[in-house]
Amino acid sequence: MKYPMKLIAPLKDYLWGGTRLRDEYGKETQLTKIAESWELACHKDGRSVIANGAAAGQTLADWLADAGTDALGTRAAKFPYFPLLIKLIDAHDDLSVQVHPNDDYALRVEGEFGKTELWYVVDAAPGAELLYGFAHEISKEEFARRIADNTLLDVVRHVPVQKGDVFFIPAGTLHAIGKGILICEIQQNSNTTYRIYDYGRIGADGKPRDLHIEKALDVTSLAPVPTHACGIEVDLFAGARACLLAACDYFTVYHLAVEGGCEFTVGEDSFQCLTALSGSMQLRSETDELSIKKGESVFLPANLGQCALKGTGELILSKI
Repeated sequence: MKYPMKLIAPLKDYLWGGTRLRDEYGKETQLTKIAESWELACHKDGRSVIANGAAAGQTLADWLADAGTDALGTRAAKFPYFPLLIKLIDAHDDLSVQVHPNDDYALRVEGEFGKTELWYVVDAAPGAELLYGFAHEISKEEFARRIADNTLLDVVRHVPVQKGDVFFIPAGTLHAIGKGILICEIQQNSNTTYRIYDYGRIGADGKPRDLHIEKALDVTSLAPVPTHACGIEVDLFAGARACLLAACDYFTVYHLAVEGGCEFTVGEDSFQCLTALSGSMQLRSETDELSIKKGESVFLPANLGQCALKGTGELILSKI
């Protein structure tokens, strides 16, 4: 049976994480810090669990295996794997400077797909910035030299950020989330990351964390990328102020600001995922009704039909 499924997210306690996802976003855990909450996850490194209804206690991956491609939708069915991974990321400290490979390289070298991703800045401390590609084009030789002599940060683009900023990050783009930033990340369902520079930090094992220089040299685009994306207002969600944040081969993402109510349709083309960034709302479908509040995500199977939100809050709506 198809119905809106509230998800329990696997949590990651990477060393750069903070406590906001526990203290402000309601994540229940014994972990000292939460770096990432994998809001929608069907990956070997983390799987969402269904919290409500007939499938409560099952992983979403197991439920989808039984439900079949009809629950994913026609656009998602073209992928040989569950296509999306959605995260909330709390950068209490700077993340490593890193890059992700494209599909061809990742499949050949890592045995999984590559990673193109989108960042929506949920919150940012005054003066916060991130790293986003290069300030000007450099050669592969210069890239290797600057990694070796610790001058890489001199040629990357430092971008000040504030709440509501949007960044589209194609595979191959050097990037890093800076400290004091909380992000909602929508990405291909991949966990392949090549770490280029890590500020000399020591991991939990007392040793410097691994770098992946040779692979990064293989896959990093050395020309600047466009500064960042801007939301385009759309009239697709009756009652909500909506912006299209990105539409690419891998995902389509909207930001919704709901004040009172909103109506939308989950069609046969794709499943949808709602991730609440603020507020509290009631979600009603043709089969069920449930509450959704800040820090919660709901999976909506394809062809669920008419849905409505009542209340006030901000959401990210992701689909294929």
